[in-house]
Amino acid sequence: MTPRQIVDELDKYIIGQHDAKRNVAIALRNRWRRMHVEGPIRSEIVPNNILMIGATGVGKTEIARRLAKLADAPFVKVEASKFTEVGYVGRDVESMVRDLVEQSVNMVKARKKEEVKEKAAQIVEDIILDALIPPLKGMSTVSLSEESNEAPSTDTELNERTRQAFRQKIRNGELEDRKIEITMKQGGGPPVGMIGAGMMDEVSMMNLQEMLSGMMPKKARKRKVTIAEARKLLMEEEAARLIDMDEVKEEALRKAEESGIIFIDEIDKVASGNARKGGGGPDVSREGVQRDLLPIVEGSTVNTKYGVINTDHVLFIAAGAFHISKPSDLIPELQGRFPIRVELNNLTREDFIRILNEPKNALTRQYQALFKAEGVTLSFDDSALEEIAETAFQINAEVENIGARRLHTVMSRLLNQFLFDVPDRVPPSSHIELTRDDVKQRLDGLVRNKDLSEYIL
Repeated sequence: MTPRQIVDELDKYIIGQHDAKRNVAIALRNRWRRMHVEGPIRSEIVPNNILMIGATGVGKTEIARRLAKLADAPFVKVEASKFTEVGYVGRDVESMVRDLVEQSVNMVKARKKEEVKEKAAQIVEDIILDALIPPLKGMSTVSLSEESNEAPSTDTELNERTRQAFRQKIRNGELEDRKIEITMKQGGGPPVGMIGAGMMDEVSMMNLQEMLSGMMPKKARKRKVTIAEARKLLMEEEAARLIDMDEVKEEALRKAEESGIIFIDEIDKVASGNARKGGGGPDVSREGVQRDLLPIVEGSTVNTKYGVINTDHVLFIAAGAFHISKPSDLIPELQGRFPIRVELNNLTREDFIRILNEPKNALTRQYQALFKAEGVTLSFDDSALEEIAETAFQINAEVENIGARRLHTVMSRLLNQFLFDVPDRVPPSSHIELTRDDVKQRLDGLVRNKDLSEYIL
């Protein structure tokens, strides 16, 4: 996709923030460009990591998440405040890379399973058929004409004809509720506990546990389930058996390296200039987190249970509100690793109205889908949407600005009574139309009482 096409796709879900969209679109396209560069210079081209600056609820996370979906790339969102400096209790920064690889493995595995789905379905059909009508021992395959009206002359022929009849019933879905007994393979037992595991790093521990679990024989147990349930269980098992996990791991590592996206949220929470000015306390640990982040963002090798991954070409998108601190409070080395800085704008009343109307996954459409599931139609006139947007904007201004997320609380407050009454008091085939007066009536008292708004909204 071209940068312009990427922006057009992002516009379908995110209102405004054109600078941020343009920069992430360029970053994504640059990846494609690098893959088509010839010669040794290709390895020298590094991604332009992006630092998004903006209040909560303006679309930072959604932009990164939608970008990953467009690129079909492994995506991980982490919060910088959850990490701690090496030596302290908490998550180490390398765990974000291991999470990225895990996500990549799941994506590749799902695609590989889809590729062998047809073959797995045939195997599952035979297993179900064998459970219903077991073949005769030592029988060879007998070719029978489906249109033959002749009486079977042997037990083998009778068995095969019966199996064909039941195979057709299975394909037609006539036996979905019939129970059969199937054999399921289980793993080699619960995770193995290790004495003195505190001396080992997380990866070594995972690898050792996986190795010991693999050495234990897999147990088989019989289950009595319906054919519909059996198909789901057996499809998963057979599809997993048909794919080559070594190939999956290799491709997943390559995919994570070449197209992985790590979104580091709340990076402003570990930014503080006090430590560099001679302060102490928690600021020292904050700077420690930054220094632990630095080699990952710069490019380093990280051990995972699937193999070693290099982070040189992983795209890092950091974000933060920077209300208290500022980007310059990050350590200089880390600042230099986020050359693209984008400031996202606060949302206006007009933006709120557009958010309610335009996105493909607009909140109004989500609620309409919920009511439709009950056979009830829900509609809003333009004045109602304007009032909802005005209410959300006003509460953000008076209480605390949480951006578009305020629309969720307002809409929930507005529609909860209807959701409770459906279908008992509001029967199917009903129509609910909300006007400005309806919105005012349900929210006016709440909005006027500032203390109550702070508590509820």
